Amino acid sequence: MEAEERFAALVQKFATEPDVEVPGASNRRRFGSDALKVNGSIFAMVTGGRLVVKLPRDRVDAVVGAGDGAPFDNGRGRPMKEWLTVVDDDDETWLTLTREALHFVRSKRA
Repeated sequence: MEAEERFAALVQKFATEPDVEVPGASNRRRFGSDALKVNGSIFAMVTGGRLVVKLPRDRVDAVVGAGDGAPFDNGRGRPMKEWLTVVDDDDETWLTLTREALHFVRSKRA
């Protein structure tokens, strides 16, 4: 299954979560319009065919250290500390990390 298809399945799972905005909910086309958001903040997106999630810095470091992820670089040559590129294409891993990202971003915005 392609990343976009896998992400579409994730979108369906999170669509009923309180305060979650799914891709396409807004008719405006701008950065983040293809991402999952909570209270206006992105918590998961697909970039370059990979899932990218926002997690606490120590969690990102742990996942990278275990070899299950890579730091996310937005193209400016420097990794973003709270963003993880998921290298595992397992559906359960995607669901678990996306759920963690939702809780993390929701807690920051509360």
